[in-house]
Amino acid sequence: MANAISSQSADYQEFWNEYHLCTLTTLRPDGRPHVVPVGVTVDAATGLARVITRKSSRKVANILAGGSEARVAVCQVDGGRWATLEGVAEVCTDAAVVEDAVSRYGQRYGRTPAPDPERVALLISIDRATGQTLSARPQTAQAAA
Repeated sequence: MANAISSQSADYQEFWNEYHLCTLTTLRPDGRPHVVPVGVTVDAATGLARVITRKSSRKVANILAGGSEARVAVCQVDGGRWATLEGVAEVCTDAAVVEDAVSRYGQRYGRTPAPDPERVALLISIDRATGQTLSARPQTAQAAA
């Protein structure tokens, strides 16, 4: 089954495997955006992006306040190349899921963070992918509803 990221070009998908710091945008309860630097891993096959963080962070509070429809965006840029993934986020505390997210982070960023009992995983179900990587035209894809 195609999803918003798997339907993107190979160079777009590969861009999400390169070492780049990213931003995560969440919405505060009053609607104002909260943008922070993060590391992001993307699984194109499942249409899922992951961010690891501490459960006491503002981004976690914003996602929890948004309930089951907490919209977020992750973005990365490198010169003229850029990519943004949008979707619904959930906070996951399951130890196996968090460990998987940490392992994926280590693979992408070349280092594994020190253990942290406060760590959680943000799971983002990607439903929109936009950007411009190697091709000359901007790319946009949305998951089928």
